[in-house]
Amino acid sequence: MKSLFSFFAPGGILVLLAVVLTRKGLLSVRLPIVSTAFPLLVLVAGLLLGWRFNRSRSVFALLMIGTADRLLAHFENHALSSTDAGKLAFYAAATLLPINFAILSLLKERGITSPSGLRRICFILAQPAALFMLWHQFHRPSVGYLEHSLIQATLFQYASAQNLPRIAVVAAILGFCTLAFRYYRVRGPMESGFLWALTAVYCGLLLKGPGALSTFYFATAGLILIVSVVEASYAMAFNDELTGLRARRSLDEFMLRTSGKYTVAMLDIDFFKKFNDRYGHDVGDEVLRMVASKISEVSGGGKPFRYGGEEFTVVFPGKSRQDTLPHLEQLRSAIHSAGFVIRARSRPRKKPDNPKPSRAARKKVALTISIGVAERDTEHSSPREVIKAADRALYRAKKGGRNRVST
Repeated sequence: MKSLFSFFAPGGILVLLAVVLTRKGLLSVRLPIVSTAFPLLVLVAGLLLGWRFNRSRSVFALLMIGTADRLLAHFENHALSSTDAGKLAFYAAATLLPINFAILSLLKERGITSPSGLRRICFILAQPAALFMLWHQFHRPSVGYLEHSLIQATLFQYASAQNLPRIAVVAAILGFCTLAFRYYRVRGPMESGFLWALTAVYCGLLLKGPGALSTFYFATAGLILIVSVVEASYAMAFNDELTGLRARRSLDEFMLRTSGKYTVAMLDIDFFKKFNDRYGHDVGDEVLRMVASKISEVSGGGKPFRYGGEEFTVVFPGKSRQDTLPHLEQLRSAIHSAGFVIRARSRPRKKPDNPKPSRAARKKVALTISIGVAERDTEHSSPREVIKAADRALYRAKKGGRNRVST
């Protein structure tokens, strides 16, 4: 249910809200005003946020949506336009937008003004220029080619009834499948945002009403991308990308919301610096991920966080110090027993479907953690004081020989 909710919220909810507002006629009176102010506000806000948070993909997607909308708005009632120029603009938007969205979803984030970003801008600007040249070079035959029936099927017959050419349907299928697969692999807010933004765009393209209504859907697509940028930025600030645990900022907010009795445990990987210097930072990152996966399974209702570097924090709301000791001792013992196997250079990074026994030497090294524990009491009443007390207990654990729990 959590995965389903994260997929539909907020992009799916915004699309559904847009459909309800337009279908129920709630925007019919103010639609001209909304179609003028809403897109402008979305475009300006989206470009500023995308630039501020270095989200070039959302910036380029907004530029594509805005360009397509202005091109279509140039032809009144574009979906019903009988002119060849209007048809070409509509067919091009329906065909190129899903392809461009799919390409952007597969690209990595790059600076807007970087060489890669400038190449992407040139690619975007080249498309309307190519359409202009296509129209003046071939005129009517170009529209007829787009209307050519490649495959006879019920889906394409329905598309024809909606004024969509076959090639646009093929592009839409490829675009939606690519975005869905991308979301399945990554499960990120930007991937979900691209999928729902394209859904909103097609809600606007399939309309047979005035251009102001489709402009509203295009602006809704831009709003979805803006919300996705905010969500992605929030995830970067409050979640640790390397380990998958919540980050220190999440810990600070969690501690502010926690009242009453609680216990804080500070955990540190023993001799991590020497381990990092000897085997390299890539292996060090693997160690952090392995330890984080063990900490995330801590029992007793503990809430794990990455504090910074090789330090982690576990908060036990409503638990006394004595209540948490068995769970922390079990965690320490599990990490000690597991150890860490150094990955051979010839070993693939991902587990193959049919793994074969390797003859390469497997080197298992000892891996331990030290833990300091402190409870909120009259002496340590604030979250900062409790964390400091747990940090002092951690120092005692290290001074006492490491690989132990200290209070």
